[in-house]
Amino acid sequence: MRPTVNDIAREAGVSLATVDRVLNARPGVRAKTVMAVNEAIAKLGYVRDLAAANLARSRSYRMAAVLPDTESQFVQSLALALADAGSMAATSRVELDLLRFPAEDPHALATLLAALPGRGYSGVALMAPETPVLRDAVRGLRAKGLPVVALVSDLPNAGRDHFIGVDNRAAGRTAGVLMGRFLGGGPGQVLVLGSSLLARDMVERRRGFDEVILRDFPGLDTLPSLETHGSGALLRQVVTERLANAPGVRGIYAMGDGNRALTQVLGELGLSGRLTVICHELTPHARQALERGEITAVITQNLGHLARSTLRVLRAKADHLPLDEGQEQIRIEIVLRENLPLLSDSGQVSAVAAA
Repeated sequence: MRPTVNDIAREAGVSLATVDRVLNARPGVRAKTVMAVNEAIAKLGYVRDLAAANLARSRSYRMAAVLPDTESQFVQSLALALADAGSMAATSRVELDLLRFPAEDPHALATLLAALPGRGYSGVALMAPETPVLRDAVRGLRAKGLPVVALVSDLPNAGRDHFIGVDNRAAGRTAGVLMGRFLGGGPGQVLVLGSSLLARDMVERRRGFDEVILRDFPGLDTLPSLETHGSGALLRQVVTERLANAPGVRGIYAMGDGNRALTQVLGELGLSGRLTVICHELTPHARQALERGEITAVITQNLGHLARSTLRVLRAKADHLPLDEGQEQIRIEIVLRENLPLLSDSGQVSAVAAA
């Protein structure tokens, strides 16, 4: 039978009110009494049901998810997944606010983050490139007691509390294996596109990709990364110029956004289906391009899992509880035309395919 607070009070020789003060770290209890209660807890093996305690106290959690304000289909899909997770979590007194900041404007993001501690938030989830300005802003939040988790792209040098997303270096290695095998090991050149080399996920994906190509497919020549900064027009320009000057390109590794512009420019150049194209995230456009043979493979992650994990981790951090690392691990998934998950009539991935 599980020990109760009554058992603790009896063992420590104190009142229930004193046990309650100690469990909730309230003042007014002598150090000797606190020690006696904690010794009783350890002896009895008492494990507190924090969820029940929070419900009894009517404690609520207000969380913020901060995403770039962009037309990226991936970011829009992530926002929808977070909104769905927030709706489901409302019954357990968790409220999630989706906040947006101008992409490519770290100062505007820092201003937004600086205002959060005074607005009653219990934690912050953030998807943004790691710049010096952002590092200072994240440290400022944590100094004021707000846990911060990084989404999709890690922020290790900012002192974040946790990262939620796939291992991006492993994702890059996965892309390298796919590219090398689809191209038969070479010879040939591979064009690499990235939205911003300031973003940790882009850096780690490129690093992992190069590791595999250099080790296992030396016949392939990987060209320097081209940055697109989330601009479809810039992507079209740099891809057109690079292909005109590098006729040996046989594959394209798209590490970030811009798959719609990429498939469009390849179609205009008469190259649709003639190059091996590996990209990330199963957006609606990526799905269509896979079906048409314009994209060869997509490396993706379950956004529903990522969103639910975000709320679980933020709540655990707010309550200073340990995490179930296995439950919060986001898996790397590979999607080809032949194994596209089923869609329901509403356009969502079916429960059978997502299981």
